Amino acid sequence: MIEEVARVELPFDETLTIKKHRMEPEKGKDSGKRISIVTGIHGDELEGQFVAYELSRRIHAEQNLLTGTVDIYPAMNPLGVDSIMRGIPMFDLDMNRIFPGNKEGSMAEYVAAKAVEDIKGSDVCIDIHASNIYLSEIPQIRISEMTAKELVPLARLINIDFIWVHQAATVLESTLAHSLNSIGTKTLVVEMGVGMRVTKTLGMQLVDGILNLMRELDMWQGETIVPKKPIESKDGNVHFLNAAASGIFLQNAYHGKEVRSGELIGEIVDPLAGKVLQKVFSPCDGLLFTLREYPVVYEGSLMGRILER
Repeated sequence: MIEEVARVELPFDETLTIKKHRMEPEKGKDSGKRISIVTGIHGDELEGQFVAYELSRRIHAEQNLLTGTVDIYPAMNPLGVDSIMRGIPMFDLDMNRIFPGNKEGSMAEYVAAKAVEDIKGSDVCIDIHASNIYLSEIPQIRISEMTAKELVPLARLINIDFIWVHQAATVLESTLAHSLNSIGTKTLVVEMGVGMRVTKTLGMQLVDGILNLMRELDMWQGETIVPKKPIESKDGNVHFLNAAASGIFLQNAYHGKEVRSGELIGEIVDPLAGKVLQKVFSPCDGLLFTLREYPVVYEGSLMGRILER
């Protein structure tokens, strides 16, 4: 069933509409649990579009196995998705910086408030993001230290590669996840893939994990995978690789691999002079969980992150 979450009239006889796809169990099979799957807050992050489709497809194929309510919000920022813009067009706003919103505020604040109101009360919410066009990320869940005790056990069920617990000071209070966690709706933030792309293998991995979580929550009676055992880390174990020169970054290591201290990750080269400007080496033994995808870099650009093992 397709339901309307929020509607705002726009100039030139256009309408901004936020919709969700609700799937409910057959009569007599409802455990009373609800899960919400959110994606499309950033319009240039499209990895979640495949997850929304594939999860919906699998549930519809075996609707009789569903024992809880599933709400899928595929495009929380539909104007951004339509125009392939990260923020909300015309407002020059990052939607994930205006939660929990305000029903009496601007259009963007009103839509954010209606979204929080609709998701509130879910047993779990999964907020799916991709990286930007510059970086590629392995499937990971990022959690605030303040909510780690409650959320890490749930994150372990979702078949991701890495759980990154952030210090409380780095968590923005204006995000959807922080707003929902603050009112008791457990929310996990997934980051995976690259901006403006769909990576089906990553999407399949996450859908398998969501179904496994649903089974653990007594929402799904179908067979599920045994989830991966994720690596878990706090901020202190993460090393950032930044460019010391401007040029073209050429990868030497592949994304998601275990690297050794001193191993060559890539080179920054000058195509005009035919020179290597910087050799980028790993500062430690660890997992290369973020890698530069877009080759043009400037001094200070992030080229990778390594989790020290």
